[in-house]
Amino acid sequence: MNPQFSWDLIADVQQMLSYPFMVNAVRAGGIVAGVAGVVGWMMVLRRESFAGHTLAVIGFPGAAAAAWLGVATGYGYFAACVGAAVAIALLSPPTRPGGLGGFAEESAVIGTVQAFALATGLLFVSLYHGFLSDLTNLLFGTIAGVSSRQVALVLVAAVVCLGLLAVIGRPLLFTSIDPVAAAAHGVPTQLVATVFLVVLGIAAAAASQVTGSLLVFALLVAPPAAAQQLTARPGLGIALSALIAVAVTWIGMGCAFFSPYPIGFWVSSFGYGSYLLAVGYRAGLERARRRAGPRQAQVSQMATT
Repeated sequence: MNPQFSWDLIADVQQMLSYPFMVNAVRAGGIVAGVAGVVGWMMVLRRESFAGHTLAVIGFPGAAAAAWLGVATGYGYFAACVGAAVAIALLSPPTRPGGLGGFAEESAVIGTVQAFALATGLLFVSLYHGFLSDLTNLLFGTIAGVSSRQVALVLVAAVVCLGLLAVIGRPLLFTSIDPVAAAAHGVPTQLVATVFLVVLGIAAAAASQVTGSLLVFALLVAPPAAAQQLTARPGLGIALSALIAVAVTWIGMGCAFFSPYPIGFWVSSFGYGSYLLAVGYRAGLERARRRAGPRQAQVSQMATT
């Protein structure tokens, strides 16, 4: 039976944080959401959402294999996601300047890797002779199963992700905006794209441990897409993306704590809602600018006459 929500937000938060597993969940959720917001912003800018979705889904067979082998599922997430990122980078033909390959070839490679990984995930589930009670948690996430070891693991993953992004940040942004000019200036576009895929795999693996492998993609794409609707400035956009991701994750955790529904559902719903609000806000601004344009022209004409 879930705790009762009292509408006294301070008391409800205190009640939620009185449980050690919720403290771990809030810590891990804040870490992975911040990283997902930063990495996801670059992913959306580079139009690599399909790759991000594939890497998120591939976390499931990795976790299932770890459960079958008796290893912590967190290591399975990271091994599968990073391994898939390297495989996609190696198999994609380098025909697209500044990226991995042509869009058709790259999509085919990503789809092939995803299909094979999901098939192996089903294999590991069938090989597990015991009762895999954590299967739903692997797919849709949980707030009750985040341990202190997982918090430390996602913290290390976050440091690695942000460190790699700090190293390749400028050339990565250059290749994302103008890959042809970046290649002409001697930027190692193939290496930059490969390193970013690895970073994306690490971020997906870390976030999967909170939201589940099927719904982590919502955390990687919805907050960044909302931020890009609000501003085109990279620095502000990345900060907004991380802020939105952390907000929807923590609010989703609160809703999951006081309801019988999994956290992945709440995070995905609030992420989608943030994107709709951002789209509506931008549409309202553009409508106001279009209305103000003729008025300003009339005022200028009256002033000149």
